[in-house]
Order: sequence, then structure tokens, then C-alpha cells
Amino acid sequence: MAIRKINPTSPGQRGMTKSDFAEITTDRPEKTLLRPMKKKSGRNNTGRITCRHKGGGAKQAYRVIDFKRNKFDVAGKVATIEYDPNRNVRISLVVYADGEKRYILTPEKLNVGDVIMSGSNAEVNIGNAMPLEMIPLGTMVHNIEMVAGNGGVMVRTAGAAAQVMAKEGNYVTIKLPSSEMRMVRKECLATVGVLGNAEYKNMQIGKAGRKRHMGIKPTVRGVTMNPCDHPHGGGEGKTGPGGHPRTPWGKPALGYKTRNKKKASSKLIVRGRKR
Repeated sequence: MAIRKINPTSPGQRGMTKSDFAEITTDRPEKTLLRPMKKKSGRNNTGRITCRHKGGGAKQAYRVIDFKRNKFDVAGKVATIEYDPNRNVRISLVVYADGEKRYILTPEKLNVGDVIMSGSNAEVNIGNAMPLEMIPLGTMVHNIEMVAGNGGVMVRTAGAAAQVMAKEGNYVTIKLPSSEMRMVRKECLATVGVLGNAEYKNMQIGKAGRKRHMGIKPTVRGVTMNPCDHPHGGGEGKTGPGGHPRTPWGKPALGYKTRNKKKASSKLIVRGRKR
């Protein structure tokens, strides 16, 4: 993937950059893997907004992604590489030897026509998924499971990869993109390779309307509000929060720990991302 600049025909276009979509091979998704996706606009089942600054945006269909990679010992051929509006990494349509079709996340250097496989018997090639205990030390992986069989939940964004660092007993130590070192059960699956579309982070949005197309609404800073609207509001001229940063509802923000100690897997973290 490469970034292309837009001709500055208007103030909004000046400085805007987009993907050239050179790696995309088709603009028609597999219909059997599409699901309707209704917009919630950040609201829960009672209609209350629980996640602010969401709403509107272009209509999208959800692509069903195979995060579990549980079709073991069956070879699959990459048929197409496609754009997914729901994520910043490209997806690949894999057609297996028995005719089944599935979408997977596209790592770098995975091309149309390549053959991939899942399972303990798979080779350490890009796009293959296998248990962590079978992956050599130093290998870059993505789409890593935390619970065996539940599907990959870690390292799924564009340009991301984790590194297999050590093996001891029933656990394998991996280094995540955040520099956190974490132990994962050796039976958990991971996919070999670094995810593609790494230049995504260098893209310039360019104008506010493009954010609205993404379904993201404007964010107003608390310090610009009145005291009745936000704890940071009020004061003559430009003023800071005047104390510890807080949410609009008075809860501590910026560094306040909300991690549930009972449910947390902190005991498996060898080294945290915050040193």
C-alpha cells in the first residue's frame, strides 16, 4: 500500500491523503460472508448514549472474519484481497480445498494465489496459523488467542505484530506492539507474519466532513464549556482544568485505573507497557 496526495482544489483537499488501494484486487465482496450492520450511534439497549461522539456515517455491511482459523490441515488458496470498511487492515478471501470460503486478515507479502493452512502440521510460512508452541523463537505473529479455541483477540490492527520471545512449561512469552511482555498458553493459535497496510497511520484526514463519513462526531473540549456543563469549564480567558482532570460527570480521567482486579489476567504480564 502507498499513500497518495490529493490535488489542493479546495481548502479541505489541501493536505489530504488517501490510500492508493493498489493491493486491492476486487471491489465486489463475497455475498455469503456479508451481514447487515445497523448503526447504534453509541447507544445501548435502553437508548442511552454510552459511547459518545458516534453517529451518522456511510452505510456499511459487516464482513465475517475467521479469527478462529479452526479449519485444520485443509489447504486454502488466496482468491482476492479486499477493502474492509470496518477495519484498517485489508482482508483476504480464502477458498479451501473443500470449497468453503472464509475471510482472514491480510499480512504483508501475502498475495493472490498463495496457499495457506492452519494446524500443528502447517509450516512456518506467512499466513499460516498454528499453536504458539510450534512457532520458532523470534517469529513475528498476529491474531493471537488468549483462550485456546476462542479466536484471536490480540494484535489485529494494520501494521501490527507480536514477537515470540520464550517458551517455558505450558506458557509462551510474547512481546506485544505496546512493548508489554505477556505469557499465553502454548495451545493458543497465532498467525505468522506482520499485518499489512502499515502506512495507514500516516494518512491525513484533511477535513471534518471525512470524519463524519466515518461515523465520528465532533468532540468539544471541557475547558471551553461553562461550569454547569463540565468540571473543567468556566474562568476568565483560557484556563486549565484547575485540578485533577475529570470526565463530564466528575469521575477521574487520564490515568485513573478502571481494571477489574478479579477478572484481570495481570499475573500473566511479565513486563507492563508502562515502565
